[in-house]
Amino acid sequence: QVRLVESGGALVQPGGSLRLSCVVSGFSLDDYNLGWFRQVPGREREAVSCLTSSDDNIYYTDSVKGRFTISRDNAKKTVFLQMNSLKPEDTATYFCAADTTLCTGGIHTSKSDYLRYFWGNGTLVIVSS
Repeated sequence: QVRLVESGGALVQPGGSLRLSCVVSGFSLDDYNLGWFRQVPGREREAVSCLTSSDDNIYYTDSVKGRFTISRDNAKKTVFLQMNSLKPEDTATYFCAADTTLCTGGIHTSKSDYLRYFWGNGTLVIVSS
Protein backbone atom coordinates (compact mmCIF):
# COMPACT_ATOMS: atom_id res chain seq x y z
CA GLN A 1 0.00 0.00 0.00
CA VAL A 2 1.44 3.34 -1.08
CA ARG A 3 1.48 5.97 1.62
CA LEU A 4 3.02 9.45 1.93
CA VAL A 5 3.03 11.34 5.22
CA GLU A 6 4.14 14.96 5.43
CA SER A 7 5.32 16.77 8.55
CA GLY A 8 7.14 19.91 9.58
CA GLY A 9 4.53 22.56 8.91
CA ALA A 10 4.25 25.34 11.47
CA LEU A 11 3.65 29.01 12.10
CA VAL A 12 6.83 30.93 11.33
CA GLN A 13 7.72 34.61 11.07
CA PRO A 14 8.67 36.17 7.73
CA GLY A 15 12.32 35.53 7.01
CA GLY A 16 12.30 32.30 8.99
CA SER A 17 13.00 28.75 7.91
CA LEU A 18 11.24 25.40 7.99
CA ARG A 19 12.10 21.92 6.78
CA LEU A 20 9.26 19.77 5.57
CA SER A 21 9.58 16.00 5.48
CA CYS A 22 7.61 13.39 3.59
CA VAL A 23 8.04 9.76 4.58
CA VAL A 24 6.93 7.27 1.96
CA SER A 25 6.07 3.60 2.15
CA GLY A 26 4.86 0.96 -0.24
CA PHE A 27 7.35 1.70 -3.00
CA SER A 28 11.05 2.34 -3.58
CA LEU A 29 12.27 5.91 -4.00
CA ASP A 30 14.70 4.56 -6.59
CA ASP A 31 11.80 4.13 -9.01
CA TYR A 32 9.79 7.31 -8.46
CA ASN A 33 10.01 11.01 -9.12
CA LEU A 34 9.03 13.09 -6.11
CA GLY A 35 7.53 16.53 -5.81
CA TRP A 36 6.24 19.19 -3.47
CA PHE A 37 3.10 21.14 -4.24
CA ARG A 38 1.13 23.73 -2.30
CA GLN A 39 -2.41 24.95 -2.18
CA VAL A 40 -4.30 27.87 -0.70
CA PRO A 41 -8.07 27.50 -0.19
CA GLY A 42 -9.94 28.65 -3.27
CA ARG A 43 -6.92 28.37 -5.52
CA GLU A 44 -5.48 25.61 -7.68
CA ARG A 45 -2.72 23.39 -6.38
CA GLU A 46 0.62 24.63 -7.68
CA ALA A 47 3.94 22.94 -8.16
CA VAL A 48 6.79 24.03 -5.92
CA SER A 49 9.64 21.64 -6.65
CA CYS A 50 10.40 18.16 -7.90
CA LEU A 51 13.29 15.81 -8.54
CA THR A 52 13.64 12.71 -10.67
CA SER A 53 14.42 9.24 -9.34
CA SER A 54 18.04 9.61 -10.49
CA ASP A 55 18.32 13.24 -9.28
CA ASP A 56 19.39 14.31 -12.77
CA ASN A 57 16.56 16.82 -13.04
CA ILE A 58 15.45 19.19 -10.28
CA TYR A 59 12.79 21.83 -10.79
CA TYR A 60 11.75 24.87 -8.76
CA THR A 61 8.95 27.27 -9.46
CA ASP A 62 10.30 30.79 -10.00
CA SER A 63 8.90 32.20 -6.77
CA VAL A 64 10.96 29.84 -4.59
CA LYS A 65 14.24 29.66 -6.54
CA GLY A 66 17.20 30.45 -4.31
CA ARG A 67 15.10 30.01 -1.16
CA PHE A 68 13.85 26.39 -1.23
CA THR A 69 15.85 23.18 -1.64
CA ILE A 70 14.45 19.74 -2.36
CA SER A 71 16.39 16.63 -1.41
CA ARG A 72 15.87 12.98 -0.65
CA ASP A 73 17.25 10.27 1.60
CA ASN A 74 16.50 6.96 -0.07
CA ALA A 75 17.63 4.92 2.93
CA LYS A 76 15.12 6.74 5.14
CA LYS A 77 12.52 6.81 2.36
CA THR A 78 12.09 10.50 2.95
CA VAL A 79 11.95 13.57 0.73
CA PHE A 80 12.64 16.99 2.23
CA LEU A 81 11.85 20.58 1.37
CA GLN A 82 14.13 23.08 3.08
CA MET A 83 12.44 26.47 3.02
CA ASN A 84 14.45 29.59 3.87
CA SER A 85 13.64 33.31 3.78
CA LEU A 86 9.98 32.51 4.05
CA LYS A 87 7.44 35.09 2.91
CA PRO A 88 3.76 35.53 3.78
CA GLU A 89 2.89 34.44 0.24
CA ASP A 90 4.43 31.03 1.00
CA THR A 91 1.52 30.36 3.36
CA ALA A 92 -0.26 27.23 2.13
CA THR A 93 -0.83 23.57 2.75
CA TYR A 94 2.13 21.70 1.33
CA PHE A 95 1.69 18.26 -0.22
CA CYS A 96 4.25 15.74 -1.41
CA ALA A 97 3.56 13.57 -4.40
CA ALA A 98 5.11 10.59 -6.15
CA ASP A 99 4.88 9.27 -9.66
CA THR A 100 7.17 7.62 -12.19
CA THR A 101 7.13 10.61 -14.57
CA LEU A 102 6.20 13.57 -12.33
CA CYS A 103 9.48 15.44 -12.95
CA THR A 104 10.60 14.01 -16.27
CA GLY A 105 11.34 16.85 -18.69
CA GLY A 106 9.82 19.34 -16.26
CA ILE A 107 7.09 19.13 -13.67
CA HIS A 108 3.70 17.97 -14.91
CA THR A 109 0.66 19.74 -13.50
CA SER A 110 -2.36 18.84 -15.59
CA LYS A 111 -5.53 17.56 -13.93
CA SER A 112 -4.92 14.13 -15.43
CA ASP A 113 -1.41 14.15 -13.98
CA TYR A 114 -2.74 15.06 -10.54
CA LEU A 115 -5.23 12.19 -10.69
CA ARG A 116 -2.37 9.78 -11.36
CA TYR A 117 -0.05 10.95 -8.58
CA PHE A 118 0.16 9.43 -5.13
CA TRP A 119 -0.46 12.20 -2.59
CA GLY A 120 0.04 12.79 1.10
CA ASN A 121 -2.52 14.60 3.25
CA GLY A 122 -0.52 17.78 3.51
CA THR A 123 1.12 19.90 6.19
CA LEU A 124 0.16 23.52 6.89
CA VAL A 125 2.72 26.30 6.69
CA ILE A 126 1.75 29.76 7.94
CA VAL A 127 4.15 32.65 7.48
CA SER A 128 3.01 35.57 9.58
CA SER A 129 4.27 38.04 12.13
